Amino acid sequence: MNIQEKLLLYGFITFSVISSFLFVFYAVTVNFSSDASQWLKTFSYVAGGYGLFNIYILSWAWRSRVEWASKVNMVIAACFFGVFIMDTIREGFSGGMTTIGSVLGLVFILLINWFAVKKSCQRNND
Repeated sequence: MNIQEKLLLYGFITFSVISSFLFVFYAVTVNFSSDASQWLKTFSYVAGGYGLFNIYILSWAWRSRVEWASKVNMVIAACFFGVFIMDTIREGFSGGMTTIGSVLGLVFILLINWFAVKKSCQRNND
């Protein structure tokens, strides 16, 4: 593994850990809020669960290097994305570009998290 591949791997892992922390932080913040609706609290549980599962799968992929860890990550990312889309539809499309931007931003984050797990599985001992 050359230096660029190592930097890419560690950069994706760092991004994945930070984004997972932010999902968990969002969940904790919403659940301790007194004026959050029940639907928002439910969504925050899903977001926090995704963040925790992503960290677990990333550490699992780092230790064991099993190829199907990326598939597990893809399944939980698809479930989280589905809940996000349902939440977006339920709340209504108030701003078209804002909604599209948030959906594309989440897709970007989920793809980088998946790529970090995939690259962690494919790394070698060099």
